[in-house]
Amino acid sequence: MLRKLLFLFFAIIGYGSLFAQDTASISAPPPSDTSHLRISLLTCGPGHNEIWEVFGHTAIRVIDSAQHLDLVYGYGTFEFGEGFELKFMRGKLLYYISVAEFEGFMPEYVIAKRSVEEQELSLEGPQKQAMYEFLNWNARPENMYYKYDFFFDNCATRLRDVFPKSFGNRFTFGRAIPEDSKLTFRDIMNQYFYRDHWTRLGCNLLLGSRIDKIMSNTDIMFLPDYLRDGVAGAKIEGKNIATPPQLLLAGGPALPTGINQPFIVTCIVALLTILGLSIHNLRLLGKIMSGLLLIVTGILGVIILIMWFATDHQGCSDNFNLLWCLPTNLIIVFTKARGKAKYAIIAIMFLFIFLILHIIKVQGLALLELAPLFLALLFAYGMIYRSNKTPKQSNA
Repeated sequence: MLRKLLFLFFAIIGYGSLFAQDTASISAPPPSDTSHLRISLLTCGPGHNEIWEVFGHTAIRVIDSAQHLDLVYGYGTFEFGEGFELKFMRGKLLYYISVAEFEGFMPEYVIAKRSVEEQELSLEGPQKQAMYEFLNWNARPENMYYKYDFFFDNCATRLRDVFPKSFGNRFTFGRAIPEDSKLTFRDIMNQYFYRDHWTRLGCNLLLGSRIDKIMSNTDIMFLPDYLRDGVAGAKIEGKNIATPPQLLLAGGPALPTGINQPFIVTCIVALLTILGLSIHNLRLLGKIMSGLLLIVTGILGVIILIMWFATDHQGCSDNFNLLWCLPTNLIIVFTKARGKAKYAIIAIMFLFIFLILHIIKVQGLALLELAPLFLALLFAYGMIYRSNKTPKQSNA
């Protein structure tokens, strides 16, 4: 499970390619005749081969037939280099906008069997000119870099923001979700991780209450599919700017949900722990399982603290999983300090406080997978309490 949690970092890094694209920035002068300029939004469907493909990808395509250019502008590029791992872990990795030939863009999606849709933007000449000039300005070395944040500043939100920056207050997005939608960032993340159960569980553990905010219409456009839907109904001064999406490349079929391995594992852990603590002849098993539970939750608590306070990943802050993933469990399991009974009572109280926070929708959790673990923890803390409480003195 801990190995899977480490892969969470790749989930957080998002759906841009993890490898620097082999596409040097292509400097293209603004076209002199905008009638030869065609601009469209590309939406690439989710992939299943790598974690970072799960959320899809988005880019803007610009064709200038007068200058024989067919370019793709994407904000999901970064480079490996010295200090990469540290920047990656701390949330300080810089992404940048890259410009690639469309001919070199498509093969990756053909190989991965991922769909590609295209929406041509029905813009007037000055509007096309304004967007093209903004993209080329943004692709300059002094303007191209930004600090990536999966939920709040990624390759889709950067393209989302190109529209109002190019067209000003005249531009409005269409509805990507209903006005009465109650979807949160966590809800939509779990939907995309519908078959990668370990990553979904890891994300729910390491991402805090900030992602339990109800998303606005523009918030949800951090995902390419919803940016496509928002652009589909977008208007400039009341006039639609996008044609219906055209399928350039059909993707493979949706894969089945598969076996929920984390749920099976937590059920087995809970069963072994409860049997070991309830049956006298299995008390050694109970001690081993209780110790493992305290070690694992203690390590998780340390990781949560690091992700909250030592990184710039916004989604990792305000993480109330710390109420049951207690770093102090690492101390309790290896010591015979006095006061363990009181500690067990406090730990049980914290666990119930966290469950209340879930019920009142302060922070969500993967309840199906974690419920057996919570039950096992209650038994473990109960045994600590019974084994360490001070017996009452009797009068002679």
